[in-house]
Amino acid sequence: VQLQASGGGLVQAGGSLRLSCAASGRTFSNYVMAWFRQAPGKEREFVAAIGRSGVDTYYADSVKGRFTISRDNAKSTASLQMNSLQPEDTAVYFCGAGSLSGVRAPDSYRYWGQGTQVTVSS
Repeated sequence: VQLQASGGGLVQAGGSLRLSCAASGRTFSNYVMAWFRQAPGKEREFVAAIGRSGVDTYYADSVKGRFTISRDNAKSTASLQMNSLQPEDTAVYFCGAGSLSGVRAPDSYRYWGQGTQVTVSS
């Protein structure tokens, strides 16, 4: 499956952004979808994941209550609504598609989008 992430940008602290991940090539609903982020000099970090049907969601503690992951299987898209953004949220955000258990581990995702930059100014 091919993934195309979009929606990043520059925002002031306290602002909001919505990231989108468009999938093509395979049956989207077969995959668990997730967002990870990577800041300069740091490892890729789990942000949020959503199960195949969209019912089950998972969040990193650092974003719980501020970010919301969703998916539209009819449109083959996954989204990440990010509110109350803080400078520490600055990173390149990647969407991933996988079918293994362990939704918080990068190795569980076989397919990745190219990443979209999110920069939060203080």
